[in-house]
Amino acid sequence: MTNAVEVRHLSKSIEGSPILNDICMNVKQGEIYGFLGANGAGKTSLMKTLYHIIFPDTGTVCLLGETINRGNNPVFSRIGSIIESPVFYSHLSAYENMELHCRYMGAGCENIMETLSMLGIAETGNKAVGKFSMGMKQRLALARAMLTKPDLLILDEPINGLDPQGIIEVRELLLRINQEYHTSILISSHILDELSKIADTIGIIDHGAMLAEVSMKELTAKGIDLETYYLGLLGGGEKNVESYPHGN
Repeated sequence: MTNAVEVRHLSKSIEGSPILNDICMNVKQGEIYGFLGANGAGKTSLMKTLYHIIFPDTGTVCLLGETINRGNNPVFSRIGSIIESPVFYSHLSAYENMELHCRYMGAGCENIMETLSMLGIAETGNKAVGKFSMGMKQRLALARAMLTKPDLLILDEPINGLDPQGIIEVRELLLRINQEYHTSILISSHILDELSKIADTIGIIDHGAMLAEVSMKELTAKGIDLETYYLGLLGGGEKNVESYPHGN
C-alpha cells in the first residue's frame, strides 16, 4: 500500500543552523498520524517542506504516491491543509472566502454550506471574517481545508484558539472524516492528551530530529501512556525508554 506521506532523509538549514536533521516519516494511507513536539521542535518547518513552502537541502518527499519537486505539483489539488496562521480576505464573509478558494482549486461551490455547517459557522452570514474571533477563524481554516473532500489533510496545530467544546467537536469531526471518507490525516500538536485520543501512529520530533514513530495500539498493549513514553524518550521520565517500541 502506498503511503499518504513518505519523507526520506530530509534535512534543512537556515543561515548555517540546522532546523531539520535527516527526517524520515511514513504516514500510512487512511490513518491519522499525530505529529508531536514542543513549540519550536520543527513540526511546522517539516510541514512547510511537504508543500515546498520552504525547500529542503537534501531528501525527498512523496505525497499520495507523487514525488514533490520544484514547480507545479498537481497532487496538491488532492490535499487540504492548515500551515501556520490561516490567512483570509478580512473584508469578505466566510462564504465569500470559501467561494474564492473553490475558484482557486477549480472546484464547484456546492459543498460550501455543508462544510461551514460541519464546523459550526454557517450562521455567520455577511459578517466580515476580520471580525471573527480566533476560534472562529480556526474553524473557517478547517472548513477551507476540508471543503474539496481531500484525500489527505495536513493540519498544523488545528485546535489552537478553540475552547474545550470546540476541541472536542474538531476531534470528533476529524475521526468521522477519517472513518467515513478514509481520509489520511497528518495533524501536529504539542498537546499529548489530544493526540492520544485521535492518532493511530505518533511521530515525535525534537530539535529538528525525528526521535520515533510508534503505534498507539502498541503503546496501549504494553500499558504505556503517551505522556510517559514522550517524557522517557526525551530523557525526562523515570522509566527506561530503551525498552519502549520506537517503530521505524
